[in-house]
Amino acid sequence: MSADGLERLLLRGGVVVLDGGLGTELERRGVDLTDPLWSARLLVDDPETIVATHLAYFRAGAQVATTASYQATFEGFEARGIGRDDAATLMSRSVELAIEARRRYRAETGAPAVSAPDLLVAASIGPYGALLADGSEYRGDYGLSVAELRDFHRPRLTVLAASGADLLALETIPSVDEGRALVELLDERRDVQAWLSFTCADGAHTRRGDPIEEAFDLAEHSPGIIALGVNCTEPVHVEELVRRAVGRTTKPILVYPNDGERWNAAGRTWSGPADQRFAGSVAAAVDSWLAAGARIVGGCCRVGPDTIAEIAAVARKSVA
Repeated sequence: MSADGLERLLLRGGVVVLDGGLGTELERRGVDLTDPLWSARLLVDDPETIVATHLAYFRAGAQVATTASYQATFEGFEARGIGRDDAATLMSRSVELAIEARRRYRAETGAPAVSAPDLLVAASIGPYGALLADGSEYRGDYGLSVAELRDFHRPRLTVLAASGADLLALETIPSVDEGRALVELLDERRDVQAWLSFTCADGAHTRRGDPIEEAFDLAEHSPGIIALGVNCTEPVHVEELVRRAVGRTTKPILVYPNDGERWNAAGRTWSGPADQRFAGSVAAAVDSWLAAGARIVGGCCRVGPDTIAEIAAVARKSVA
């Protein structure tokens, strides 16, 4: 696992475009995700639909596919009667499916199968709260120590680090403590490259309420963290968060917000005020993030291929 792919994309194009929300796009396509495993259920039941969704994002202009492993954990699979060996196989399958989508896209476009790393696969590692499937990744109030969080994340990180992904996506992290646990795991290994992305309550704090500067400071001296930023955060807060990141890190800053709606875990619905939504202002929003210092942009929950296509158009224009 190497950082070369992401670094080369940045050097070549100046801006890298990520994909959008995988789970919510699967739902838009008619997939029932009312399951604690969320999109990871399809690793068992319908892997071809995962491939098709990754492919839609590549077609929209995404340069990175983020795998369907966000909610894939040994504990979650065990609750479904899936043993550890099979669970590890399914986690690795999430990467294989994204790689297959990349292969199909290259075949469609006539790109060489082996070339400069123009398309990347990032293996998703979501927070502990994703296992609970109760919305607690948007609170971060688990009551676990940093050591306990390290122990939880270590087995899955070990599997995905050896899966063939180009890098890891440590994403939707709601607290400094969980961020610290993940950074410490990477520092133990020194053979894994990842981005680290926090979910934020506003323009200054993580979902847990930690000052975002403390979160960003975790990664500056970690060789394993090659990019740093925020995701699954309302778009209205992103510009301020980018400005705060610029003041704390020399690493590339990434942003991939949700569309402005919030998840109601009890009702399993999304809702939010129209003035915080992406709709109608994608170009202006992305322009503001790039002007503030972001270099890697995309979307999270409820952001689909059409919006990623708009983001990609802005990114191309910014470096033209």
